[in-house]
Amino acid sequence: MKTSPQTEPADWHRLSPEQALEQLDSSPRGLSTAEATVRLQRHGPNRLEMTEGPGLWRRVLAQFNNLLIMVLLAAVVVTALIGHLLDSAVILAVVLLNVSIGVLQEGKAEKALAAIRHLLSPHANVWRDGRLQDIDAADLVPGDVVQVASGDSLPADLRWLQINNLRVDESALTGESVPVEKALAPVAVDAALGDRLSMGYAGTLVTQGQARGVVVATASGTEMGRIGRLLESVEQVTTPLVRNMGQLARWITFAVVAAAAALFAFGTLVRGMPVAEMFMTAVGLAVAAIPEGMPAIMSITLAIGVQRMASRNAVIRRLPAVETLGSVTVICSDKTGTLTRNEMTVQQVVLAGGVVDVEGAGYAPEGALRRDGHHLQPAELFREAPVLLALAEAAALCNDAGLHPEAGLWQLTGDPTEGALLTLAMKAGIDPVELARERPRTGAIPFESEHRYMATAHAAAEGEPAGHDLLLKGAPERVLAMCSHQLTDDGQTVPLDDAHWQRAIDEQARAGRRVLALARGHVDAVSALDSRSGVDGLTLLGLVGIIDPPRQEAIEAVAQCKEAGIRVKMITGDHAVTASAIATQLGMGENLRAVTGPEIEAMDDQALRQVVLEADVFARASPEHKLRLVQALQARGEVVAMTGDGVNDAPALKQADVGVAMGRKGTEAAKQAGAIVLADDNFASIAHAVEEGRTVYDNLRKTVTFLLPINGGESMSLLVAVLFGLALPIMPVQILWVNMVSSVALAMVLAFEPTEPGVMKRAPRPPGEPMLSPFVIWRILLVSTLFSLGIFGMYQWSLASGAPVEEARTMAVNTLVAMEVFYLFSVRYLKAPSFTLAGVQGTPRVLMAVGVVIVLQALFTYAPFMQLWFGTRALEPGQVLLCALVGLTVLVLLEGEKWVVRQRKLV
Repeated sequence: MKTSPQTEPADWHRLSPEQALEQLDSSPRGLSTAEATVRLQRHGPNRLEMTEGPGLWRRVLAQFNNLLIMVLLAAVVVTALIGHLLDSAVILAVVLLNVSIGVLQEGKAEKALAAIRHLLSPHANVWRDGRLQDIDAADLVPGDVVQVASGDSLPADLRWLQINNLRVDESALTGESVPVEKALAPVAVDAALGDRLSMGYAGTLVTQGQARGVVVATASGTEMGRIGRLLESVEQVTTPLVRNMGQLARWITFAVVAAAAALFAFGTLVRGMPVAEMFMTAVGLAVAAIPEGMPAIMSITLAIGVQRMASRNAVIRRLPAVETLGSVTVICSDKTGTLTRNEMTVQQVVLAGGVVDVEGAGYAPEGALRRDGHHLQPAELFREAPVLLALAEAAALCNDAGLHPEAGLWQLTGDPTEGALLTLAMKAGIDPVELARERPRTGAIPFESEHRYMATAHAAAEGEPAGHDLLLKGAPERVLAMCSHQLTDDGQTVPLDDAHWQRAIDEQARAGRRVLALARGHVDAVSALDSRSGVDGLTLLGLVGIIDPPRQEAIEAVAQCKEAGIRVKMITGDHAVTASAIATQLGMGENLRAVTGPEIEAMDDQALRQVVLEADVFARASPEHKLRLVQALQARGEVVAMTGDGVNDAPALKQADVGVAMGRKGTEAAKQAGAIVLADDNFASIAHAVEEGRTVYDNLRKTVTFLLPINGGESMSLLVAVLFGLALPIMPVQILWVNMVSSVALAMVLAFEPTEPGVMKRAPRPPGEPMLSPFVIWRILLVSTLFSLGIFGMYQWSLASGAPVEEARTMAVNTLVAMEVFYLFSVRYLKAPSFTLAGVQGTPRVLMAVGVVIVLQALFTYAPFMQLWFGTRALEPGQVLLCALVGLTVLVLLEGEKWVVRQRKLV
């Protein structure tokens, strides 16, 4: 054999069939079984090899390699050391919950490789020993000659040797919105993947015709295998939330360890306190400072975001992706099916006397026909526009597709372009089924790549010359060459104005539309169709401009994203002119120039990083191009969401900060690689998901701003006690009660907070912005100080009033919980006033949580078994009221601080 196709550059498309066979040392009749066996040993089976992922125990252990989890484990140990096994068990349960969630979420992206593997055809019809055999596709080798027909999935990468009216759906690989018409002629070596008409690729589907091709690559050497290798090479990026929470965990860990060590050193060295006593005090400080409930609250907040997004057709596969959407700065979207409907639609009909605009989108026969602003009534077309009626009838009769309503939607059977023509006919008031019954087909010339047209014959209508009416549709330049006349608006036949039609064809092409021409003629006998004789001297009816139109909701969503400071970029495998036209219709800009795949190929990484800032449309993009574009954006500091539905999108989906796969028409490989799956394949759902993501982040920040001051206030109280040689105002076990019960119960409701007004009118937060912004740090310090003063002040006041230590500590704990309750009403609006009707009323969940905490705190204070466990004492009603007044004072002070911030515009 002359070459090893598994390592040879993928340029088989530039070779002729004869050259390809010579390179592979094969023949049109294929290989012998003996030669195939030798090659199978050399190249291996035609299946994608899977790399083993980490085992279960390694995934579990990896979850413990998290600083906040380590801090929680330290809390488990220290609480066990001070003898509170129940509290230790509760914290351990929190740790195990977080670890379990992580293990379940991790590793799902790697299933994308398995999904790609299943795309390869399990069987193949191959020529071996001079005869056609059905073999396992895994046994295919380079040099085998494979035969395929309509409905077959290609089992390997093929160079076509013979084709007959061959069309292949390559949308999963290239993003092309319609099946590609294949050809035998070699193409340029630098042709984009979608332009390599002489090739067929593993995993794509034959939709029409038959062909024979020689295998040039198998297994990992195929285009599908190359995407699999790209997937393996892509590292999963860390989300902003994970980075922020990791940073927060490091800060908390450093603060806790430093404070506990300083406290221990001060107590033993300066105060001369016993080492054992100071160790337990340092342990108490650590317990006070660690927000044990935060990981659980974070998971719950994200889970609630998941539920909200699911109600808006965005299914979340990885929890952190919920929040990441809120920080997205760029959305890279595929065109077909996401920004567009993936339903071909006739938008314009060009007649000899003018242009008819066709309203509506998709296959539903809904939409008006307008000429010069005038609404053409279907029932009056025979009088108002007879040539349009004739064209619509030709579109319905010269057609092999079918449309039928199903569950409120119109479903297509057959070719998408023919479906668009049927819809046009129905908008013109024609019932295709009834028309076909009235004018039955008597003969046909099927579409073939060589001739580029389709024709049908029908019995001549009454009053017309004997014979058969001929209706024809096809490529405009081919049909024009077969026409000598054209039909005018009043139904008269006049000589063809070729210049007029050429201008119209160019105008439709500039608008990104696919153009078909329709014509009619007459044949004396159906037998004339067999040799295609008599198919000339036709009368041109007109042209139709067909496009996969943008979704109306996508147009609105693009505008919403712009308002939210998010740039939308279209990355598609489709043609540049079509991509630019759709981008303009979407409102992405005027006169947009599409950067093409070959141009991307010629750029180095530095040049590409500059181009991605300037250009918003990228066409004829291969999987590597999409991956490089995402990486270039990330190198510029952007947080990137990438949408896609094909196998070709999987590497970029995995690389992106948020991969968004299509649920309806997306391949399994894309769904497995994405972090989010859109149930309705609609770009508008991404905009909704971004809104929910921003809400989740707002609620997470409120939770952090709520929980940390509580821990800060507790810690500062213990520090003050040690610094001044006083008894602890709250015991470690009482701190755990507050942290794990009342704090968590109150913080939980913040996860349910509704979206704040104007959330989609603000710019995305900077990707590097920490969870603890300067404003949040100031608020935490302020509230921690107020909490510390409240705790210590109430404790000292109670002691001064003659209360025993246990009662004073009970007062301190209840004061702390009262401050938490009132602070909850304040933190719901970080900057806006809380003294409003909505702010005071709260939500039903807020009021329910406050009620639950009051009941739990009553048990804590008055239940005998709780008094035994936590060392509490019953309080008088007046004492409880005093605790509540302290909480109210904190709320008033914080509202005053908000007013100052707003007035002076400090934030």
